[in-house]
Amino acid sequence: MLHISDTHFVADNDLLHGSVDSDENLRQLFRDFVKAQVKPEAMVFTGDLADTGRPDAYIRLRNIVEPVAEELGAKIIWVMGNHDERAAFRAGLLGSDAGQESVDMVHDVNGLRIIALDSTVPGLHHGEISDEQLEWLANVLATPAPHGTLIALHHPPVPSPLEIMAMVELREQSRFEKVIEGTDVRGILAGHLHYSTFSTFAGVPVSVASATCYTQDLNVPRDTMRGQNGAQAFNLVHLYQDRVLNSVVPIGEFSTVYSVSAEQMAAYQKMSLEDATAAMRADYVPDVEPAPADANFAGTAR
Repeated sequence: MLHISDTHFVADNDLLHGSVDSDENLRQLFRDFVKAQVKPEAMVFTGDLADTGRPDAYIRLRNIVEPVAEELGAKIIWVMGNHDERAAFRAGLLGSDAGQESVDMVHDVNGLRIIALDSTVPGLHHGEISDEQLEWLANVLATPAPHGTLIALHHPPVPSPLEIMAMVELREQSRFEKVIEGTDVRGILAGHLHYSTFSTFAGVPVSVASATCYTQDLNVPRDTMRGQNGAQAFNLVHLYQDRVLNSVVPIGEFSTVYSVSAEQMAAYQKMSLEDATAAMRADYVPDVEPAPADANFAGTAR
């Protein structure tokens, strides 16, 4: 499945923070992904889908995602984030008029149960899971699913190397932990942090997908944050019988170092490392001729 987070769509033709084209970044993600010619069973969007909860932003998001999901045969799972507005989220993405009720839903993906859990507090940026939600979650988890359960929420139950993020983290995590301990929960998917990270919680793996809009720079002085227009990514989630595999996939096009087919790789396996390296270089012909050495030097000196 695809795990995508923090699209932060703004008004039509606007740029997020005056510089980030959130719509185009998501389109680029899908343009890149279709090259793989694989068919994910689901797309999970873990919140902050519209930057200010604008109804038109949800409509544009849906118009971009739904045709791709239909082509791939993937189920779409929407999760609330702190930048989202519940009524507009429900109306624009779910076709629901349930207003400000917590957006908690159970999805079945060929025997895998995915629970969309709303960790948002209207008007605030930190996360909370209410007593009513925890009771509901415990009742759902009381019956195991055929292939286990994933919980998708916006606020991850993990610490951050950016200490400033503690102000907007998921609060009272121990109560959440008690509910999922000993159940069939196989993993937790989250967003919110705008960078990829992994941990464990209640004995299960936690995977946080980076943002598609902009990311957080982790190489910053203490008690500061810096959003950067680069390093955007999404995650691929593969479920095996005995484990869950989460892989980070950068968005964008990058220069090719080599390109190898399965047939070529099988041939290389029979060679020495030196011969295989030479054959790989001979087999791959770059699409673009490398620039002269002096031109590269001039470019880096500016």
